[in-house]
Amino acid sequence: MTATDAADGTEDRPVVVRLHSACTAQDVSAGEHYHATVNGVVEYGVFVDVSENVSGLVHESTFDGDRDLEVDDDVVVHLTEIRENGDLSFELAEPEEYETEERAHDYERVAAGTVDERVGDTVHVEGEVVQIKQTSGPTIFQVRDETIAVPCTAFEEAGVRAYPEVEIGDVVHVEGEVEERDGTYQVEVSTLDVLDGEAAATVSDRLDAALAERSEPIDVDPLVDWPALAEMMPGLESVARELRRAVLEGRPIRMRHHADGDGMCASVPVQYALEKFIEDAHQDVDAPRHLLRRLPSKAPYYEMEDATRDLNFALEDEARHGQKLPLVLMLDNGSTEEDTPAYETLDHYDIPIVVVDHHHPDPEAVEPFVDEHVNPYLHGEDYRITTGMLCVELARMIYPGLTEELEHVPAVAGLSDRSKADEMEDYLDLARDAGYDESFLQEISEALDYEAYMLRYDPGTHLINDVLNVDGDGDRHRNLVPFLADRAEADVEEQLDAAMPHVEHERVANGANLYRIDVENHAHRFTYPAPGKTTGEIHDRKVEETGEPVITIGYGPDFAVLRSDGVRLDIPTMVEDLNEELPGAGVSGGGHLVVGSIRFVPGMREEVLDALIEKMADAELDEELHSAPKR
Repeated sequence: MTATDAADGTEDRPVVVRLHSACTAQDVSAGEHYHATVNGVVEYGVFVDVSENVSGLVHESTFDGDRDLEVDDDVVVHLTEIRENGDLSFELAEPEEYETEERAHDYERVAAGTVDERVGDTVHVEGEVVQIKQTSGPTIFQVRDETIAVPCTAFEEAGVRAYPEVEIGDVVHVEGEVEERDGTYQVEVSTLDVLDGEAAATVSDRLDAALAERSEPIDVDPLVDWPALAEMMPGLESVARELRRAVLEGRPIRMRHHADGDGMCASVPVQYALEKFIEDAHQDVDAPRHLLRRLPSKAPYYEMEDATRDLNFALEDEARHGQKLPLVLMLDNGSTEEDTPAYETLDHYDIPIVVVDHHHPDPEAVEPFVDEHVNPYLHGEDYRITTGMLCVELARMIYPGLTEELEHVPAVAGLSDRSKADEMEDYLDLARDAGYDESFLQEISEALDYEAYMLRYDPGTHLINDVLNVDGDGDRHRNLVPFLADRAEADVEEQLDAAMPHVEHERVANGANLYRIDVENHAHRFTYPAPGKTTGEIHDRKVEETGEPVITIGYGPDFAVLRSDGVRLDIPTMVEDLNEELPGAGVSGGGHLVVGSIRFVPGMREEVLDALIEKMADAELDEELHSAPKR
């Protein structure tokens, strides 16, 4: 009652309690007045409901039998007695004036993370609805509190939406019985109410504080002492925070990565860490499968085809399964202007994008569309810090205790992308201490590349886990890797036997050796190795053979793959210049200082290649970039 009520003299008015629908007999007391609804009329009186769980009898002896009451009539009743057997006796009350008091159910809230200890008990959970999935039977509400997200199953008619007024993002109170089904603990709903006002604000504040705390990344030191890497750790922490928050909020993550060795060394550890974190954050055993997808991309940028497919799946999942739109995580990809059309497509749906990459970036082009962007070029470094090296640190920030399982992965990433960093020796030492010598690490790199080709667009999760030995079978890993590496070597030898006689050579103006091969006409097609790998293998042979600066071009009707050793090629800049100099050539592409690829229209192939070779002939020689890879 307010001070205004007292001033008006309304403190003398009787108080009539309106019970919340979830109230039970524990919330009523003899002598109080209640709002009630008639639910039955019999010869000896009427039955009334004061809440969904509390009913009693108004005996006909307590009121004028001439009064005409019908089902669904609203009345005010006085609770006269609570009998030993729990029955409630009411009498009609007809106060001319009264004050209404709202009363919520007095319940003990339990943490969603403890429902596995309460099987068979009726519990009360408060939290935010993060997913609503309609099945052929119940409606499943995923409700997140400050501990975990728990499935809450509500039944209407089979396949009919229960509680249609509830939406994703609502703050709710759930009462129900805890059940265990197929390893998943769930609450079978008896009541589900949307909270509002002060009650909702209290729960939201509690959830926001817990979410901020649980989103914080694990504090880790870099695996090797590398000042350039240490400078990038705050950016990785921001990415880890975004990913952990997405998991806690029930937002799916679609992970796109370049389908090569470094791309898999980047994505597999992050996938492993996220899956473990999802398992901890959700009672549903199927949550990792629903909330995380790892998807390889063949192109060195986010193609419109991939973005359209991702968006279509996301919208279907939103409509059919009640999922939020995803966060898109780009690994070993996503830093260049070629990515922006795909990003603009996702931007129409406010889909967040996070990028960890080491390709030469176009920050002005991509920054308007990405929420986080970690790239060594943005810190004065270059491709020598590979994405795999960065993402092992990222995985350690997402989930604790993964260091020993991932110590060999940065070395594999560095070998896969030919990192010339001095710190590669530190990573190799770290891998040796974990039981991996350099020759076996090189075999892992070859096996990853081989399987990436064979899998095409399939992530091959379990197979790749075994090859990289991250959440895989260690015994199988030791036998599988040499087998795949031998198969890859045999296929490479067969390819080079066919291609090497057709390699053309010339010495260009800066003194470098230029080798050219038409891989469309002088190499086996639709088999391993692909044109890029074929060009790389030819290049390695020529570097080892000459011991001098080498440029190698493998070309087809509308593409060229570029490799260099000892020559500083700024491939992204070359692409920009070619577009300006050759209108109508449609040149696109990019890469690192020593490796890249471009595309163009077939009718301009000769003009593009001639102009490209002229630029390469003027490029600066750089001994720091020159060292023959050890095979």
